[in-house]
Parts: sequence; C-alpha cells; structure tokens
Amino acid sequence: MKIRMIFYWLQCLVLTLALSFCSNPSGYKTENSSESEKPLSDSQARQIVDAAIEVHGGDKYNTAHIEFDFRGRRYTSSRNQSSFIYERIFQDTLKAKPVIITDVLNNEGFKRMVGEVEMPLKDDFKARYSRSVNSVLYFVQLPFGLNDPAVYKKYLGQSIIRGELYDKVEVTFEQESGGEDFQDVFIYWFHSENKTMDYFAYSYLTDDGGLRFRESINPRTIKGLRFSDYINYKADYDKYKLADLEELFNKGQLEEISRIISENIDVELGSD
Repeated sequence: MKIRMIFYWLQCLVLTLALSFCSNPSGYKTENSSESEKPLSDSQARQIVDAAIEVHGGDKYNTAHIEFDFRGRRYTSSRNQSSFIYERIFQDTLKAKPVIITDVLNNEGFKRMVGEVEMPLKDDFKARYSRSVNSVLYFVQLPFGLNDPAVYKKYLGQSIIRGELYDKVEVTFEQESGGEDFQDVFIYWFHSENKTMDYFAYSYLTDDGGLRFRESINPRTIKGLRFSDYINYKADYDKYKLADLEELFNKGQLEEISRIISENIDVELGSD
C-alpha cells in the first residue's frame, strides 16, 4: 500500500510540473516568477547584435556627444557610460517675444526649460514630451541600446530582402524596466556579411496601435559612428501582423508615409 501511495504522489508531482511549464512555455517573467527566472536573450541573437553595434561604432557610443537637426529642431545626446543627457532645442515663435525652449531628459527624469526658467508640467505632459525626445535619439543611435538590461533578443533565422541575406532578431522588453512602451515588439534585419542594421520594423499599441517598417538610406560614418536616414512605411494594423511586413516590403506593398532625415550631424568623442 505504501509503495502504491508513493507512486501515486510521484505521478501527481510530474503532472503538476508539466502543467506549470505548459502554462508559460516561453519562460517570460510573470507576476509570481522570481528575478532569477527572467528570460535571457539567446546566444545567437546576442552575437549578431554585438557584431552590429561594433560595426556601427562600438564603445565610441559610451562617451560620444552627438548633435543633429531633425524637422527643424536641434537634438543632442551626451553620454558618459551609463549616464546620459538628451536635449531637444527649438524656438517658440508663437509668443510675442520668441523664446528658446530646451527639453532635457536624463537619468533623473524630464524637464522643460523656457529660456533659463523651468516650466512646471503635469505628469502626462512630462511623459509625452519625454517619449518624444527619447524616441528620436533612441532611433538615431540604433543598434546601440539593444544590449540594455530590459531588452530580450530572440534569433528568428535568415531571410532575403532585395537579394541580400539577412539575420533576423526579435526584440521585446521587460515590463518592469522597459519603459512605458514595453509592449512594443521589434524585428531587426542585420546584413549577414556586413553586419549592418539595414531594416527594422515594429508594432505598437499606443494611439490605437500600428505597424511600421523602416528602410535604411544614406548611410554615412562620422568619427567612427554610423548614421542612417530612413524611409518610413506602414501597413494596415487591422489586416496584417508584424511578421508580414518583410514579405509586403519585398512585394512593394507597404505605404511610404515619411522620411526620417537627420541633418547637420556633429560628433565629439570623449575619452574612456
């Protein structure tokens, strides 16, 4: 009898463990999972991203001061290892006497300066302006940033775009430290031979959701850092999924909606 009971409880234990795994097969962190159970980026994806970051500028990003114009506004990025200061500078011409507005985003948060005076802002405006500044400066420095601790990378295999072979990497974000848009999902295409990031696409949920695909154009290297402009495409969010965008692009079935052009780029490199 004791042997039968032990065998019965062993069966129950095995079944419980099996059901537990099936309920969370991806291994992604749930509310009840411990910090040690956080998913890890797979090794192949990490190697591809590491190689791309090196080709695009590598360690130079860690101490670089970057300035450029984008849609009539001046953006700057100053970085010292993990510390950063992002700024967006523009003139408010709607006032009787035009003033310079400087949006500042750093490790401590966001503030807006009107001339030399900080403007008090409600939290929702702070969040909106912060996202806007971060988005421009994040994208212009890609693929730097894809090794942040909140980023999960997954290798999706190889594909061909316009006759060239690419390695595909999916990027998702940890909820806890992945920012307000942690539910966004990205796919990056890295040239298998050159290691450059030539395309990327993403899906987002804000503003009723959307799909975007960006094609790198006009690549140039300035003081060891590689920059690109982009053609920005979209697809019908209600009809297609993120995984469909590669095929739609190859068939010429994406709609161009804008050009992402960075002008008057200037780079100064600090010492390590």
